Amino acid sequence: MTQVEVPQAIIHNDIVIFGLIAATLGAVFWSASRPGGWQKFYGVVPPLLLCYLLPGIYNSIGLIDGAHSKLYNPVASRVLLPAALVLLTMAVDLKAILKLGPKLLAMYAATSVSIILGAALAFISMRAIAPQTMAGDTWAGMATLAGSWIGGGANMMAMKEIFDVDATTFGRFAVVDVGVGYAWMAALLMLAQRAAKIDARSRADTVALDDLKQRVEAYRTQHERIPTLTDLMVIMGIAFGTVGLAHALAEPLSAWFGAHVSWAAQVSLDAPFVWIVGLCTLVGLGLSFTRARALEGAGASTIGTLLLYYLIASIGMQMEIGALFEKPLLLLLGVVWLGFHIVLLWLVGRWLNVPLFYFAIGSQSHIGGPASAPVVATAFHPSLAPVGALLGTLGYATGTVLAYFTGLMLRALAGM
Repeated sequence: MTQVEVPQAIIHNDIVIFGLIAATLGAVFWSASRPGGWQKFYGVVPPLLLCYLLPGIYNSIGLIDGAHSKLYNPVASRVLLPAALVLLTMAVDLKAILKLGPKLLAMYAATSVSIILGAALAFISMRAIAPQTMAGDTWAGMATLAGSWIGGGANMMAMKEIFDVDATTFGRFAVVDVGVGYAWMAALLMLAQRAAKIDARSRADTVALDDLKQRVEAYRTQHERIPTLTDLMVIMGIAFGTVGLAHALAEPLSAWFGAHVSWAAQVSLDAPFVWIVGLCTLVGLGLSFTRARALEGAGASTIGTLLLYYLIASIGMQMEIGALFEKPLLLLLGVVWLGFHIVLLWLVGRWLNVPLFYFAIGSQSHIGGPASAPVVATAFHPSLAPVGALLGTLGYATGTVLAYFTGLMLRALAGM
């Protein structure tokens, strides 16, 4: 196989890249606040979408090298994401979220089922269309993608090891994961702008969802104040202090569970990142029952949302738009698979008469995971970000087991 030399990026200094990303985010939000033509433009293209599409363009044209930058890992994914989870869950009204009812959990479960069934249907369909593409260890590559789409990166790596997936095959499906997954995220962000019209047209039951939004807004209005320096210091202290504590505990906890609990690897409890996300979410939820929740009036969730936007940009800068077209039939496989998932989940959503948010967050909590589920939730309403965070972390617990089952099913279909 001929080695393709990748040209070196123009900007390789992470501090300079961070400045470029910050300036880009500032320009997007500044232009989105301007009257006139900008309002029409952002009425079609959400600012959220540009926040990760523009860094993706920077990466694709060789301006930056997102794959080797440390801005996403460890800075954004290991520091900013857990800090955002603390602040967003600290402001959550857990009782109101529980009032969203069993339909939300039903949609979550239906999403897992739709991805598993979609894998089988996509494999059979593509084998009929392009048998050469589905030959060899393609089934194993699909198993790793199932790990990512049901759980997250840790589950994807677990499937790579369990099914001994070739590095080349794994890399190709990583491209499918990024390309198809981010395209779907972009579609959801655009749908979120039209959620009210879509729900009205489908006559979805939005009573519980509207009640949650109103309760959060009422609480924020009641406690809203101009933040002092002390407020901001306390908010940052809680957020990053919790992140530091989570990192300190994650390594020994994951190591102990991996060594002493036989089923730990099956639910990713041997992965430090799972503990970091889980601990930060639990601490944030715990603080939501204390007076610390009053910091929402000083902008705690706003700061959390700001951190999320930097995370979005760091995710986007890993996107290689040109690489998506190198293996078009594998991309088609991903599109077919995602298409079956969308259709099956939409049918369940119509049957349950749920609002678009339930459909979107159920899907993104799997396809995108905890890093992007809060982002999509925020696009519907800032108060819904904790719902995305909670559902996104559930996938880590179920992803390995369900993806392993999916891999066995695909291996049987492949006749291996």
